Amino acid sequence: MDPATAADGRPFDAVAIDAIVRRLARRGEPAWLHVEVARRMAERLELIKHQPERVLDWWSALGGGAEVLARACPHAQRIAVEPPAVAALQRGAARSWWRRLSRAGRLETVEEQSEITGPVDLVWANMMLPAVEDPPALFARWHALLAVDGFVMFSALGPGTLRELRPVYAALDWGPPGADFVDMHDYGDMLLHAGFADPVMDQETIILRWHGPEALLAELRSLGGNASPQRAAGLRTPRWRARLVEALEGLRGEDGRLGLGFEVAYGHAFKGRPRARADAPTTVPLDEMRALLRRRGSGMPPRAEA
Repeated sequence: MDPATAADGRPFDAVAIDAIVRRLARRGEPAWLHVEVARRMAERLELIKHQPERVLDWWSALGGGAEVLARACPHAQRIAVEPPAVAALQRGAARSWWRRLSRAGRLETVEEQSEITGPVDLVWANMMLPAVEDPPALFARWHALLAVDGFVMFSALGPGTLRELRPVYAALDWGPPGADFVDMHDYGDMLLHAGFADPVMDQETIILRWHGPEALLAELRSLGGNASPQRAAGLRTPRWRARLVEALEGLRGEDGRLGLGFEVAYGHAFKGRPRARADAPTTVPLDEMRALLRRRGSGMPPRAEA
């Protein structure tokens, strides 16, 4: 596979993604937007009648959903599945923010690349899919880990995110301001292909506003970074930053503040009971076939069986 192309066809810089994840892990707290989206996603748990007993919180530390999951599933065993960079920091830290979060109910941590035993009732993944190189393979792994009637619930940034920055960067000939995000309908197709039943997708746009460019840039840095292979090459200089700050002033709205939109896609789907394939042969014991033929030959209807 071309290293600049993800499995789903997106332009994707895996080295940049790894650096961003490491930086966010060192930051010391999840992004505000991630925590807010986790809160909104937890409201959707109220629609699920089955109370999960075993939960996988995928990329728990960066997702910021540990506390809302603990409140929504107070009796569940929760397992935080972390990428290698986060797991390494956790092992080396005596006191850390994820240790504080782990006190919100039962929580154990495993590394994403380790073998995870199922079955689980819920896979929860908040705002981590844009950093995944092969979402279809991950959906297939989640499906294998889930128990029958278990479900996956996730959120992710959609293609409408940072739409306001694109003309700004294009005018300055800087390439795209970020990597492409997956459309929610494509996520739905991936869920079906992985074997999930009844996928439900919806989306909303959250507008964040700031009083000035410096606050805006600080917020964006807390959310991640530009992982597009087509981004402008070279190190960023003070002169480059000054040009960006000047350009961002053009985003002020009628209230005098700067605003950016973040399209957030939400999805959930169930693991249904296995079904026989339509082209799979049906096996009937020879004695039953003979008895059926004798009944039909005598004009008697086939015997009904419970």
